[in-house]
Amino acid sequence: MKFSSTVVTRVIETEMPLLDPAELYPDSTPEILAREAHWLMPRFQCPETQKLILTMQGFVLESHGKTILVDTCVGDCKHRARPLFDNQRWGWLDRFRAAGFDPEGVDIVLSTHLHVDHVGWNTMRDDTGQWRPTFPNARYLFTRPEVGFWTGPAGGALLPRTGDYIADSVLPIFEAGLADVVEMDHRINPEIRLLPTPGHSPGHVCVEVGCGQDLLVIAGDILHTVLQCAYPQWSTRFCADAAASRETRIRFLQTYADTETLVAPAHFPSPGVGRIRSEGAAFRFVFDTQAR
Repeated sequence: MKFSSTVVTRVIETEMPLLDPAELYPDSTPEILAREAHWLMPRFQCPETQKLILTMQGFVLESHGKTILVDTCVGDCKHRARPLFDNQRWGWLDRFRAAGFDPEGVDIVLSTHLHVDHVGWNTMRDDTGQWRPTFPNARYLFTRPEVGFWTGPAGGALLPRTGDYIADSVLPIFEAGLADVVEMDHRINPEIRLLPTPGHSPGHVCVEVGCGQDLLVIAGDILHTVLQCAYPQWSTRFCADAAASRETRIRFLQTYADTETLVAPAHFPSPGVGRIRSEGAAFRFVFDTQAR
């Protein structure tokens, strides 16, 4: 995909049934899900397991002579409390290389936020068993509120539910001297800028790519599944501030509804990119079948 002069490539780690709707959305009910089953299944919800289908992926931006990676997925060989993420061997780095990219050629790694499924490939083990930066020549960008939260007591109290991914996937970047803490409206170049979208986490950002009307928004976790278009008031159990997340999400949907801006949420199934359309008091997501 190309937006202005920036080329965007999705690199998928996995795409599979992952979470029960009630685990993700506390406001969901069996009655609501039964009512929506005719369009949820089988593309967005697995009929056999009833789990919602989510994608783990990163986005590579080639822009103004730089290679920029947005989010680094779950990662391999890392101890995690969630069994599905624990000591995985999904091989995302192999797919990254197969797509034509070299870890040593990445200039910037940007985290939309510091959740376990967005920072895993920030690091990998070296021959001595230590975690080292996977992209040794890159500057890693983290937003200031996000770093403050996850390295403080409030964020630390949440880590037991996942495993301490901050210790193995974030702190080694600081120890290597490769971290840059930036503001939530940071601009990387004339075609790539951050959009503050707090709520899911305190320093969550989206990434706007392109110029003028030729735009893509990499939306991080402002939307986890298409259900949040139909039910924009639903925040997830993983939102740090459910009310702020709801406000940010509804504002985001209203801003981009019925425009030509393409939106790429982190976890939507392939092709993963589409446009937001108004549908009564709610919204729907129309996938762009030409996107790859």
